[in-house]
Amino acid sequence: MSLEDISQLLLTHKINPNKLLGQNFMVEPSLYPKLCSYVDLTATDVVLDPGAGLGFMTRFLSDKCRAIIAVEKDPQLADFLHEQVKGLDNVTVIKGDVFKVALPHFNKIIAIPPYYLSSQLIIWGLEHRVDCAVMILQKEFANRLIAAVGSEEYSWLTVVAQQNAEVKLFDYVPKTLFYPQPEVDSVILRLKPWITKPFEVKNNDVFVKLVKSLFTERNKKLSKAILPFLKGTLKFDKQTAVKLAQSIPYPDRRVRDLSPVDFGAIANELLN
Repeated sequence: MSLEDISQLLLTHKINPNKLLGQNFMVEPSLYPKLCSYVDLTATDVVLDPGAGLGFMTRFLSDKCRAIIAVEKDPQLADFLHEQVKGLDNVTVIKGDVFKVALPHFNKIIAIPPYYLSSQLIIWGLEHRVDCAVMILQKEFANRLIAAVGSEEYSWLTVVAQQNAEVKLFDYVPKTLFYPQPEVDSVILRLKPWITKPFEVKNNDVFVKLVKSLFTERNKKLSKAILPFLKGTLKFDKQTAVKLAQSIPYPDRRVRDLSPVDFGAIANELLN
């Protein structure tokens, strides 16, 4: 469907794209087969389509897998989506927030989500241990997930993502392929959970909180940057926290120069 077609469709149904919900609709259907290919879609898969929008991708996927769970938060769009997939018995439309509603079992995610949901969706998807997730995300954001240690893009999300999954970028998606046109370009990203993780952590919740905390002080040495976490999250008194900060691995290395494996070793040492 062309940009003009989508514009007319929205006008006809009195649907105004909601900026607060980050609604930018894909106008290039040739990307749909690529998404299917990268996620290795099969006839037995159950696919989650979060932020299903106008349902074009949902309809495309409907005869290529066993079932689709299409979730849409916007009530008006959800009603429109329901009409669009009438007669498709393997499509379930759920109206609501994908992070809050009860969902049937699914094993893969194919998504073109609003940009503001990117971080939350990545972490949520990793927690669900799906077989594979393919998404179209803001290019700058996606680059953070594959960033090199020490680079400006290197972040807590880089560490958490790479501990849980193989991260790979595919096709560049220019902003002109969306309506309304966003301000930034996008890229197709795939997350494929490791069969065997590159390193294990004793407590994933502690690991994630530690990494998030440390990256708020990314340019400081670890022994200084870790003190707020030791005192605030782990509730050590000041004297104990200072002593522990000097005894953990890599105390004199700056946070930005620690590898994902290093962060895992630090988190595990704190739980000994």
